[in-house]
Amino acid sequence: MSARERRQAASDAGLSRKRVVAEAVRLADREGVGELSMRQLARALGAGAMSLYYYVANREDLLDAMIDVVFEEIELPPEQSDWQSAMRRRAVSARQVLARHPWAIGLMESRTSPGPANLRHREAVTACLRKAGFPVLMATHANWLLDSYVYGFALQEASLPFDTADELADMTEEVFLPQLPPDEFPYLNESAAVLAAAGYDPAEEFTFGLDLVLAALEPLRTAT
Repeated sequence: MSARERRQAASDAGLSRKRVVAEAVRLADREGVGELSMRQLARALGAGAMSLYYYVANREDLLDAMIDVVFEEIELPPEQSDWQSAMRRRAVSARQVLARHPWAIGLMESRTSPGPANLRHREAVTACLRKAGFPVLMATHANWLLDSYVYGFALQEASLPFDTADELADMTEEVFLPQLPPDEFPYLNESAAVLAAAGYDPAEEFTFGLDLVLAALEPLRTAT
C-alpha cells in the first residue's frame, strides 16, 4: 500500500496519532505492553494495520509516544514551593500514575527518543533541584535516588497479591499466619498478628520512605 493509500485509509477510519496512542495505552493498561502489537491495535481501532504507520513509524515510535502520555500525566514539581514539598508532590503523583499504568514502570528510563512531555518533566525536576542549591552532580544523585525509590516502590506495589489494608488483614489471618507457627517463626508470627490487628496499610510506606529520602538529601544541597 502506498503512503497515499495508507493516508486515505487512516482518514476513512477517523484515526489520528493521538487516538492511536491513546488506544495503545488503554490496551497496555488492560493486557500489558508485552502483548501489544500493531495488528492488535489496528483491530481495536477498526482499521487496517498498515494505516497505523501513517501516524507511528514503528513499535518503538509507538512506545515513545505512550511513555510521553505517562509523563504528561505526572504533576510537575510546583515552582513556588520549597524543593522538598515540590519533589514530594511530584513523587506522589508519579506513584499514582504508575499505578494506573504499571506496564510503564520498566520503560520510563529506556527511551532514547524522548517526547516533549518526557523532556519537560525532566527539565522541571532538574530545575527544581538546581534552584534549591544542589550542584549539578548532586542534583543528578538526588534525581536518580528519588526515581529509583518511586519506580521500585511502584513495581513492588504492582506485584502485591492484595489491593487494600482490609484484604491484607484477611490474607494475613487466612493465609500467612497458618504458615508461621510461633515456635518456628516467633518474630514473623508476632509481626503478622500485630499488624493485622492494627489495620496496617502498606500504602502508607511510600510517604514514610519518601520523607526519609528527602530528609537525607537536604544536607547535601550545598555539598561540593
